[in-house]
Amino acid sequence: MVDQSAVGREFTPVTARVEPGRLRFFLDTLGERNPVYRDENAVRSAGYAAPPVPPTYLFCLEMMDATIPFEFLSALDIDLARVLHGEQRFDYFAPVVVGDVLTFRPRVASVTEKKGGAMTLIVVETGVTNQDGAHMANVSRTVVVRNPRPS
Repeated sequence: MVDQSAVGREFTPVTARVEPGRLRFFLDTLGERNPVYRDENAVRSAGYAAPPVPPTYLFCLEMMDATIPFEFLSALDIDLARVLHGEQRFDYFAPVVVGDVLTFRPRVASVTEKKGGAMTLIVVETGVTNQDGAHMANVSRTVVVRNPRPS
């Protein structure tokens, strides 16, 4: 069972490039048709230097380029079969655009027991910086771990 000793634990940073082909595939999968993500005129009219990414793309990008996706599960000895996705949050400080090279630095921000220990909520916060070291975003995800019942 994960406890408070996990708070502050950091995991392997992930570096990923925002590539136009992968972004287009993501947009097609979502059915996203907003021209600001695809049309150069719309991109320039909106004031971007290159096509921006939609808000949830950072989660996908981190997972695609991680050597060990969901490293925190194995590092904290969490059985994937006991995990539920609880919440996701994206806080942007600047636009992320095609061509950016991003570094994701995940760490455990909190561990909270609920329902008398029947479940544990783990918040993993990930700071995202670009190739210039600018802090672009924070991505936060809450996972719910169903704990085994005591015998």
